[in-house]
Order: sequence, then structure tokens, then C-alpha cells
Amino acid sequence: MKVLAHIRELAARQPAHPALVVDGGGAPAQVVTYAELVRDFDALGAELRESGVAPFDRCGLRAAQGAPFVRAALGILAADACLVPIPEDTAGEALAQAARESSLHHLLEALPERHLEHFPNAPAVDGANDAVFRGLRPAYMRFTSGTTHLRKGVIVGEEAVASRLENANAVLGIGPADRVLWLLPMAHHFLVSILLYLRYGATILLPRSSLAAAVLDCAGREGATVFYASPFHYALLARDASGRRLDSVRLAVSTADALREDVARGFGERFGISLVQALGIIEVGLPVLNRACADGKPTALGRPAPGYEVWLRDDDGRRLEHSSPARTGEICIRGSGLFDAYLSPFALAADVLEAGSFRTGDQGWFDADGDLHLCGRRRNRINMAGMKFFCEEVEAALDTHPAIRMSRVLPRSHPHLGEIPVAQVVLNPGHALPDRKALAAWLRGRIAGYKIPREFEVRSDLERTPTGKLRRGAEPHGSASAEA
Repeated sequence: MKVLAHIRELAARQPAHPALVVDGGGAPAQVVTYAELVRDFDALGAELRESGVAPFDRCGLRAAQGAPFVRAALGILAADACLVPIPEDTAGEALAQAARESSLHHLLEALPERHLEHFPNAPAVDGANDAVFRGLRPAYMRFTSGTTHLRKGVIVGEEAVASRLENANAVLGIGPADRVLWLLPMAHHFLVSILLYLRYGATILLPRSSLAAAVLDCAGREGATVFYASPFHYALLARDASGRRLDSVRLAVSTADALREDVARGFGERFGISLVQALGIIEVGLPVLNRACADGKPTALGRPAPGYEVWLRDDDGRRLEHSSPARTGEICIRGSGLFDAYLSPFALAADVLEAGSFRTGDQGWFDADGDLHLCGRRRNRINMAGMKFFCEEVEAALDTHPAIRMSRVLPRSHPHLGEIPVAQVVLNPGHALPDRKALAAWLRGRIAGYKIPREFEVRSDLERTPTGKLRRGAEPHGSASAEA
């Protein structure tokens, strides 16, 4: 694999350069050099081949977060197999189901001891005894629902992986001097992150936890230069009152969920660092980053990375030439690095892309500077008597109320209006649900009146996906609600 060849070259030039640093929390850190990492993954690759793992077999990986995951993932790639990451907490029947749905040939578990299981009767996925699948030279597969929920499992070939890393790093500028502090789950974020950092010779810092104190300790001790985290993590850091700084950090990338202005402002005021929002898509890579205007427009997605073209599609399928917050279109992307196929039902990318473009399902608009702004998911759009708006913009307003820690807005069917917005809220400690009229009046100063939720339901928590996004479910129900 071309990317592994680059890592081997780096190890040959700088064998003692740290690849991974596992924070010891005051004790000496565990350091894995590039030479040690290459030795480990090449040995594992040879072991897997000797155990019957054939080129481009689908090999699942369930591994402990951190160094065990990195070593095992690279070992699977070194065996020329297709890496299929599975979240660490997947076990029992859920693990068996994941193996069946992904049509795995093998499952490697490293928790941290390694165990390899074979599935000799794994069914082919392409109707051609896997000949078409293997012909793609697949390197990575994430079993995840597609945008339409009709297709599952995103397959990315070796060439697409290499293109993604090159495109993204033209903007990120990662190099051997960088020390990247990592906070996201590796089973969900690996290609244009962990693999990119190693491809360009950086050191990956692994703190002992994602709590602010541990993160700041690790960043300070190890001289972090880059942060890669979600808005959730940056919100935690912004609330830290220790006074510790991040003076060595040159770049803080926010991904996995939409960046809210209050989070960007709070982090910026606390550390003097502008958060750079990035749009990451498993079918595409990292096509848009906000490097040019992070200071003045923190919630913008920014401008397309080299190798990508981004355009907007209107509801009639035509290209939207002039957009605005009131006139949005579906974000579509074409370029190098796009996925090669969907797993189930099996379909080549060329057969499902529209004019060579991937339809993201996200609605957005371009400002006069050419910066892309995200409005929300098309499926999170509420249509109330012909007036369309997004759940995310209502949530952003609700989340700034002093009594509300977080919120989720959902559409509810209405016999006359079509849909109305309703909200679930988690309150800050010591606060009660505000009076519904007072809450509605407070929201009117921030969003249009028709966007104000008609009901508010108090929840103890709101479920999130493993990547930190709000999990969207069926329409809410329950007690402790107030109608507005």
C-alpha cells in the first residue's frame, strides 16, 4: 500500500522519531518510535498472511482505543487486507451481527491481546464471487448507513485513500515537527486523521482521558502543536478555569459535528486560538476546511480543499448559482478521493454518483467571499406551512439560554401546518424548565417566531452517536413539557 510505503521511508530516515506518545499521567509516557511502529505492523501483516488472510479480504478490527488500535489497523493494511473498524464496545450478538452485515472474512480483536477469527463461509458482496470487490483494491470499509439510508458500508480503495491524504494535507500542512493531540474514537476516525499524521511524519499524542485537565496536562508536557477534536471536547476545554494555556498549538481543527459560535468564541477567549471547522465525510474525505476565515466567521465550513469541487443543488436538481441564508442548496462534491463503492446493496460509485458528484444530504450556501456555510441536514429540515428551516439553527439558539445545557429539535406532524418544531432540552444543574412564555419571548429575540418550538420536554440526557453527534430519533413524547 502506497501510504505504508511512505511511513516505512520515514522510519528509515528518522527511526527514533516518535510516532505515538501515550500519556502516563505524571508517570513516564509510553513512546512508540517510527522504527518500532513499522517493525510491529510489518510483523503483524506477515502473521496475518500466514494465518490465511488473503489480499483484499475484509478484515474486521475490534481494538482498544490508542496504540493497540493503531498497530493492529496498520497490520491489517500491511497484509493488503481491507480494514473494517468496529467500535470497541461492540460485543456479543452485536459483534456477530456486525461481522455478518460486513460479510467479514476475518475478525482481529486486540484488547490488547490479539485473537484472529476466520469466517470461511463469508458470502461474496458483489454477485461475482468478490471479483469486482477485490478489483477495487479496497483498503478501508466503514459499515455505516449511507445518506439515503438505502445503502450501507462505504468502500474506499488504495488510490482514493492516497488522494484524500494529499488533498487534506495541502490545507493542514502536517509535517514531522507536528505533535497532534488526538481525542476522537479511532473506529470512526482513521483515514484523514491517524493515517494522515503518520503518512507525513507527525507524532500522535494520546492523553489518558478526554477531560480538560488530562488534555491540558498532556498538551503542556508534550508540546502539542495540533488539536483534532469535536465541538464537545472544545466546549469542555473552554470551561476549564485552571488558567493553563496552549501556547504551542498552531492549529485546532473542529469536526464530527457543527461548530456553534458560542463554543468557538468561548475557546478563542480562553486560549486565544481560532477553531478551524472541517467538513469530514466518509464517502469523500475532508473536502472543506475553514483556514481562511476562522477568526471572523468561525461557524463557516470554509473553502474547498485542493482536489475538490463543491457546488449546490436546488430542489429541482439544477445547479444553484446564487445562494444565501434564505436560498440554500444541497451540498454536492466531486473530485479525487471519493469512495469506490457501497457494500450493501453492492454498487459502484460511478453508478450512484450524480454527474460524478456525491450528494451529501447537507444544505448550505456560499457567502460573497466564497466560504461555504452549513444550514443543516435535509432530513432535519422542518416544513411548516411552506416555511422551511433547520432543526440545527433552533438548537443553536436554545443552547445559549442560561438554563439549557443542550437541546434537540425535531419535527412533529401537524394536521394543518404540515410540521411543527418541538424541543427536548437538558437543563443545567440547579435550573428548572423556564416559563414557556418567557422562553418563547427570549427566543424571539434570536430566531423568527415561526421557528420557536411549540413544546419543550425536559430530558436527563440526549443520546449521541459514537462520533459525538446528536442522535436523531422518532418524534418526542413524555411528561414535563410546556407548549409555546
